[in-house]
Amino acid sequence: MFGFHYRLERSAIGLVAFIVLVASIGGLIEIAPLFTIDETVEKAEDMRVYTPLEVAGRNIYIREGCYACHSQMIRTLRDEVDRYGPYSLAVESSYDHPQLWGSKRTGPDLARLGNKYSDDWHVTHLNNPRDLVPQSVMPAYRWLLRDQLRTDDLGDHLRALRAVGVPYSDDQIANATRDAYGQANPDSPEASGVAERYGADTNIRAFDGNQGPLTDMDALVAYLQVLGNLTQVAHTTQQAEVE
Repeated sequence: MFGFHYRLERSAIGLVAFIVLVASIGGLIEIAPLFTIDETVEKAEDMRVYTPLEVAGRNIYIREGCYACHSQMIRTLRDEVDRYGPYSLAVESSYDHPQLWGSKRTGPDLARLGNKYSDDWHVTHLNNPRDLVPQSVMPAYRWLLRDQLRTDDLGDHLRALRAVGVPYSDDQIANATRDAYGQANPDSPEASGVAERYGADTNIRAFDGNQGPLTDMDALVAYLQVLGNLTQVAHTTQQAEVE
């Protein structure tokens, strides 16, 4: 084996050809599964897209680096399923660009966090985690309640997501700014349009506790409250497996 390697190193053309061959095999192994992606990714008829406010919250989640300490992928291990809920399915991340599965957990997995805690709990936790969990090492994000959310560019964000495959309609893109405001202001005329465009089960409420101008807290809490709730396919699929 070593003799072959030494001889190969003496031939520049042979070494290059061997590198190309090995790289091609590795590339084929990585690329081949993509040809069967339609067969391997589950179908979810009830899957909905993120609302503009949830998209803004996801952007804040990425901006603040939350993904570095919290994963969004429950593995099939028994202890994870018992603690967090049904294991994650590929289809649940089909509208995530980029995906936020994560690689480590300083804090708990958030894949099924949606509506597990109240909005008030999230606001308090983000404002100062130690008010709820004294031993927490999570930093406080007090500025989220102070900073006003930018909404005038949300249509562009939805348009960019549509370019990579998320099925936003022209109507959803055109009303992105109005829908963001309406989702966090349930008593406003804009609120009805959110339910019409994104479904009656969409969370529509004052996420930061105050109706009126949107804050970054509104957006981030709206995003956290929908995690694991874009589709119920994981719950129904795994319940069928048990039965």
